[in-house]
Amino acid sequence: MSWWRFLKRKQSDDDLVQEIEAHLAAEIEENLERGMNEDEARRRAYLKFGSQQRVHEELWEQNSLLFLENLWRDLRHTTRTLLRSPGFTLIAIIVMTLGIGANTALFTLVRSVLLKPLPYQDPNRLVMLYEAMPEKNYTYNPVAGGIFHEWQRTSTHVEQMALIQAGRGYNVFSNGGLLPENIPAAVCSWNLFSTLGVQPALGRVFQADDDRPEANGTVILSWSFWKRRFSGDPEIVGKDIFLNEKPYTVIGVMPSWFAYPEPTSQVWTPVYHESPEDQMRALDSHSFHVVARLKPNATLAATLSELNAVQSHIRQQNSSPAIMTAVMGRSMLDDVVRDYKTPLYVLLAATGCVLLIACLNVANLLVARSSARRKEVAIRAALGGSRWRLIREQMPESFVLSFLGGALGLVLADIGLPWLTRTRLQGVGSAGIHIDWLVLLFVVGITLLSGTLAGGISAVSLSSNRVLDGLQESSRSNSGGIQRAKLRKALLAIEVGLTVVLLIAAGLLIQSYRKLQHTDLGCAVDNVLTMHVSLPDAHYKDPARRVAFFEQLLTRIRALPGAQAAGMVAETAPGQGYGGDDLLDVVEHPPLPKGQTLDAMYRAADPGYFAAMQIPLLRGRTFNDHERLDQGNVVVISQLAAQRFFPGEDPIGKHLRMDIPMKMSGIDTKTPFEIVGVVGDTPYRVGEDKRPTMYWPLYAGHFGGAAITLRSGRDVESLSLPVQRIIGQMDPNLAVANVETMRQTIHTSTVDAAFDSYLVLAFAAIAVVLASIGLYGVLSYLVTQRTSEIGIRMALGAQRREVLQLVLLDGLTPAWVGLGLGLVGADRAVQLIRSMLYGTNPVNWTIFAEVALLLSLVASLACAVPAWRASRLDPARALRTE
Repeated sequence: MSWWRFLKRKQSDDDLVQEIEAHLAAEIEENLERGMNEDEARRRAYLKFGSQQRVHEELWEQNSLLFLENLWRDLRHTTRTLLRSPGFTLIAIIVMTLGIGANTALFTLVRSVLLKPLPYQDPNRLVMLYEAMPEKNYTYNPVAGGIFHEWQRTSTHVEQMALIQAGRGYNVFSNGGLLPENIPAAVCSWNLFSTLGVQPALGRVFQADDDRPEANGTVILSWSFWKRRFSGDPEIVGKDIFLNEKPYTVIGVMPSWFAYPEPTSQVWTPVYHESPEDQMRALDSHSFHVVARLKPNATLAATLSELNAVQSHIRQQNSSPAIMTAVMGRSMLDDVVRDYKTPLYVLLAATGCVLLIACLNVANLLVARSSARRKEVAIRAALGGSRWRLIREQMPESFVLSFLGGALGLVLADIGLPWLTRTRLQGVGSAGIHIDWLVLLFVVGITLLSGTLAGGISAVSLSSNRVLDGLQESSRSNSGGIQRAKLRKALLAIEVGLTVVLLIAAGLLIQSYRKLQHTDLGCAVDNVLTMHVSLPDAHYKDPARRVAFFEQLLTRIRALPGAQAAGMVAETAPGQGYGGDDLLDVVEHPPLPKGQTLDAMYRAADPGYFAAMQIPLLRGRTFNDHERLDQGNVVVISQLAAQRFFPGEDPIGKHLRMDIPMKMSGIDTKTPFEIVGVVGDTPYRVGEDKRPTMYWPLYAGHFGGAAITLRSGRDVESLSLPVQRIIGQMDPNLAVANVETMRQTIHTSTVDAAFDSYLVLAFAAIAVVLASIGLYGVLSYLVTQRTSEIGIRMALGAQRREVLQLVLLDGLTPAWVGLGLGLVGADRAVQLIRSMLYGTNPVNWTIFAEVALLLSLVASLACAVPAWRASRLDPARALRTE
């Protein structure tokens, strides 16, 4: 039977009516001609034709699709049934909406961030390459410029290889009435964009001639910077803009979706034009990231094998211990999402638990509803209804609830997705994260799965071979009811177990977050303001001029009303970034064995920095005003550096010899630096281990940029604008960057941990509510089922306290079983979040015990009301309920 006949069956029925009427009219006319009267003629005609209703039914059945007919009938029956129980329907829909909506939002994020290909040409061929020294646990280390050149020259498996470095910054010259600003930038080799396979929205990308030291300055703008700073002027291509007071010709504008290597990158400049030649030739200055496009038939493993041979040869030909021993790599997608993979999968697993709990809860409700219809089902089975027919009538109810929950869940996900993206994925950006056809298929899939699971548990409990039991049972006490009670208890135990897993995971993540929040930075954090200022080489290449500017700036800042202390540090303030590190030698110590090195982060500070940041002086002294320029060959080291480099010794008066940073500054590297003091340790980032650190005098003039640190006794943020005014008065073309308090630094570093922990906690709270409602419902149902039994017990002398204990034990048993299952499952599951924990043991028995106590308390409260009601039953009335 065709769909066309099915869709046209109403018209066919109308045509049949007309045909029958025409046939009857003709027959009546013939009978009248034979001499019959009108009534007899009509009677004979109807007798000859037969049953019109049978003809209608046969034609209708021939033009019908039996499956759709039955489905439509079941849906109408289900709709009427659900409308008769609005409370049950509303609760079930809300539960399914929360579960499906949360899963949809998290699946969209996971697919868009972790599973969806990068928006580049043939992204599967893009890989990131790093130097490594596995024997020292150095993995995925940045690449030196000279090493990149050798890889690029010798590799036969790579189609293109490009170099990039983020973290640069430029002062944009104030023109057209606009204020100067410091913008984040990236430098890259000229072929970066062709390696990625992207084209600019306007203009062109770099060419080889742009990426030479002697070339004219060229720059490519980001879409947002072009729109914001230049009002989207299409004529900007070919014009000059001033970066660090030097002219750069704008050659292109990138598309709005392009944000590499960082979402904050505003401009790109050619690396060989911007970086010192010594740095680009160095084999031991690890400063860059390398992206490569493999040839069509090449593999990452083969490429790494080839480059490892090149690396080994470089190592053998050069004596510098800073040259890495190996090459490591990973796909570009894995590299981009490395910080988001585990948290997103954990959140997706948490939402999966919530959805499963929701399905079990709805299944429990459906089991309870089917219990009330047990006699009806038994009678229908006794009258010949097949088991499949009875099951089929149960399933539409769960599917209707699931699809309503799925539709509302999709709306909920669409509303919550932008918030979720902004809050959790600041580093990835929101481009391309939206609900599409694949997400819609996912929603349909989990909706069908949820409906099948929730309805199937209830439906399969119907068995036509228990018809006699159903017909013989009383209304409230029967073996069949006890069997269904066992099923509901089993479902409840699983709910409680999943809830325990979520609660323990949330507890561990919250404890980790709180430890991050209270990380000891080793310095003042309250009412401390930081901001970065960078002096362009165009006017401040002379070290003496840099020193004069920094000194005058600090003098004026310290004179501000409300300023208690101020200092400056280069490269970064505590908790705000790695900065840089260098190999060093202790002059008074014998040379280290081959392969062994000493390494420390480096900073530069003015004489007042340590006091301003309240970094304790543990030994010796800090810098003085006379240690400047060519008299600045002194160094202060951190406590960890003293312990690691001078075990059992007094480091004061010893000398260190460094290399790379001094070379880049044009300073004689043979002159050793005398250690004059030891100060407390500060971490370079919140949550990271502290590392040995050495400080040079800022007034030696080696650095052209530094972070200002200002401490006040009141709201320090109010001093931000006065400091910026001072800088503008000293040089109108300078702008500050990264203005934030130390508390904001801690918050920024821990916001992702806070989001993950509290979102998992929210899911766990939903699970607790669902489990407690389920427990209350199960016990209330059992009390109703056992009303007569309880009445008999009390009539035979049972005390109310004994009845209370009996019912409580009956309700708490599945909760305790679920608690045990959950604790065992959590012991395994928490290992998956180990990488997300800071200073927290995954198997934390305190949290395990607290969760067990909490669930026991919630279960007891959920059971208390039904148990109390059971203990208050009047025996006489209970017996009359039969």
